[in-house]
Amino acid sequence: MSRIKDRVRRHFGDNLAPDDAYLSYYDVRLTKLDVDSIKNDWLTDNAIAFWQEYLEREHLSNHPRAKIILLRPTMAFMLRTSPDLSIVADALPDLRSATHIFLPINDNSDVTQASGGSHWSLLLVSLIDGVAFSYDSLHSSNYESARDTAEKLEQLVGRKLKFLALNEAPQQENGSDCGVFVCLNMKHLLLKRLLKYDANEKVAMSVDDRDIRASEGRKEMLRIVEERRREGERRRS
Repeated sequence: MSRIKDRVRRHFGDNLAPDDAYLSYYDVRLTKLDVDSIKNDWLTDNAIAFWQEYLEREHLSNHPRAKIILLRPTMAFMLRTSPDLSIVADALPDLRSATHIFLPINDNSDVTQASGGSHWSLLLVSLIDGVAFSYDSLHSSNYESARDTAEKLEQLVGRKLKFLALNEAPQQENGSDCGVFVCLNMKHLLLKRLLKYDANEKVAMSVDDRDIRASEGRKEMLRIVEERRREGERRRS
């Protein structure tokens, strides 16, 4: 019986240390800490990066003509905080060729801690419209961070962007669901808006009609993690 319990614990990662690998998914390595954050905590950079990787690999890849970029949290942070944009530009994809760019925004101001901060919001830049849409689930907590990122992006793409904070964005009910709201809004805007229309059409970007249930979002993210983990185990067996 103890052997069975040990196998069950290993399957669910109960014996793993926080920094131990839980899932390798293309370019993302999720640790036990990352997965625990999806369960009931403030999402780590890596947890959000996994979600972006999933959307790219399993949804966006089905639309090869789409020119949509999902910029990773570390890249968005580097863009906002770097004093030398020429260095940042070398590390980024070709943003000027995109129609839309998704950026997870963190309120971290300490450049020595790339995974710091206490709040996530979403910035969606439509280069077609020349507008940077900010979705903040905690009123306008990330207003300055999002606006500063948009201003840096203006310099990289060589055009003026109108910054628009969507105050009607769905609001979280606690202090830890902000990253989940970012992931769910990103999925909705990508799959239900941008990929449903021609790449050069203007698309309504409001999400005020959405009823976001963070607990269900966490379950969905965990389900996808566990499914990909089981797939990896089957391939190795």
